Amino acid sequence: MSNVLPKICFIAHQAYPTIAELERGHIGGVEWQTTLMAKWFANKGYDITMLTWDLGQKDNKQIAGVKILKICREQAGLRGLRFFHPKWTGLIQAMKRANAGIYYQNCADCVTGQAALWCKKHNRKFVYSVANDVDVNIKLPEMKKFRDRILYKYGLKNADKIIVQTKHQQELLKSGFGRDSVVIAMPCIGPTEQEFSPPDFSSKRILWIGRICRQKRPDKLIEIAKALSMFNFDLVGPVYKTEYAQKVFEQAKQTSNITVHGPVPRQKTSEFYKRSACLICTSDFEGFPNTFLEAWSFGLPIISTFDPDNVIQTHKLGFVAKDIDELAEQIKLITDIRDLWEECSRNARNYYISHHSPDVVIPKFERVFSDVVKL
Repeated sequence: MSNVLPKICFIAHQAYPTIAELERGHIGGVEWQTTLMAKWFANKGYDITMLTWDLGQKDNKQIAGVKILKICREQAGLRGLRFFHPKWTGLIQAMKRANAGIYYQNCADCVTGQAALWCKKHNRKFVYSVANDVDVNIKLPEMKKFRDRILYKYGLKNADKIIVQTKHQQELLKSGFGRDSVVIAMPCIGPTEQEFSPPDFSSKRILWIGRICRQKRPDKLIEIAKALSMFNFDLVGPVYKTEYAQKVFEQAKQTSNITVHGPVPRQKTSEFYKRSACLICTSDFEGFPNTFLEAWSFGLPIISTFDPDNVIQTHKLGFVAKDIDELAEQIKLITDIRDLWEECSRNARNYYISHHSPDVVIPKFERVFSDVVKL
């Protein structure tokens, strides 16, 4: 199949810190998944390029068989003009240098349209992947600039294939934008069978991990911690520079049973999963959080306000709550009843293996890429 798909280019502006395993810069679930996919395809013999911001790295640098091409520095150029030059022109030049047959981009952005436009003009294939439910909300509530919305809608309209994470996203995309899509779960690296050991039911530690921002609603964690003084809570993740995030950050530091860790390198997050009784999610909206996949790979149940395609309830991977009181009650419930906790823990590990392990998931992307070449 590698003869059919000689070149694939991953457009991932923020991914250099992830693929280079740096302890600085933006590192999120999209970047981990894109990096994992790029390395997997390179290991299979594909010619793989990744386009990222210039963080001072050498151009054409090879990492795990993936060639990294620089676009430009994120803040390069004059304010008001940098959107066009060097950001857009830099992207075009990098895409041209990659000279790939397929270009893949994940997450709603003006880049979705910019990449689709270039691919259409140069007879290349463009595959777009939805990262969040709001990406397929017809109102695009998180996309504030008119030009970004126009470009993003153009990208959706002109993508050769669109991949979504859930059936819910598929339905929203069809009803709101009139586009069909393929549902594929995202991959995640977890412990192998040899590395895996069940988590500890007796742990009194509860894990919250993610970006400290309004969407994730870490303020709810503070209320839960105050209600459950018998537990210790770990708050892990980078703090946004908004007034909301800074206020929550300070309140969390002043809450006696919350330990605020800040951003933690992914190589060290496994220790948090291993020592916790469960992961909690307090978000208002999500796509399919990478933290869910990571938690399940360690056999960790989840207590969440968000349940993508009802998988938590359907497969008994934890519990779903509608408010702070229910979150607190369900944490107490699952940590009080060993048989219940162990059932959710076993289900979580098995669900990860059958639905999110790389060798199960990424071949599905490979088939999409193979199909798109034939269009």
